[in-house]
Amino acid sequence: MSSLAYFLSKDTIDHFNTVIKPLVYLSMFYFFTYPRSTFADNYIVLLCLVYCVTGIAYALAIFFEPGAAQLCSVLLPVVFTLIATQPKDGKFMKDIANLCYSRWALEAFIIANAERKRLNKEWNGYPGVWLLTRCGSLLKSGYNLHDWGLCISILILMGVIARAVAFFCMLTFLKK
Repeated sequence: MSSLAYFLSKDTIDHFNTVIKPLVYLSMFYFFTYPRSTFADNYIVLLCLVYCVTGIAYALAIFFEPGAAQLCSVLLPVVFTLIATQPKDGKFMKDIANLCYSRWALEAFIIANAERKRLNKEWNGYPGVWLLTRCGSLLKSGYNLHDWGLCISILILMGVIARAVAFFCMLTFLKK
């Protein structure tokens, strides 16, 4: 069997988990809270996020030994989230943050939350403090309401690139 066929078959089988995990999480999340964004918007963001992180996990699992791969899988999201939520005063920090998947997922969630209210004309249903806080958060973070599709596209692209890196590592290190 060719390496590409093996890799694609493993990836295709794992797509079942990629689709189901966000549904399970959201079913519990919506049971305990009532988020302002729609189930569909949250599902799309989570689906793309899971696709992205599973690609990164493939690369880590192939590149490192099992113990080191697990450690990296735990620490990488923490480090990426810390980088993504830091103030981006300089160009260097902004460029580094743009490489973190957590920055794009956070932006997509915040935009989905704010966008639903704008599209449904529900701004009047929420107190002015919430509106000012949300707009201030968007402005402070440098987010744009029109960038939701961009965030989703970047998460998918990061997943594809991570899978390409994982496949390259699999060929280079002759691992399965």
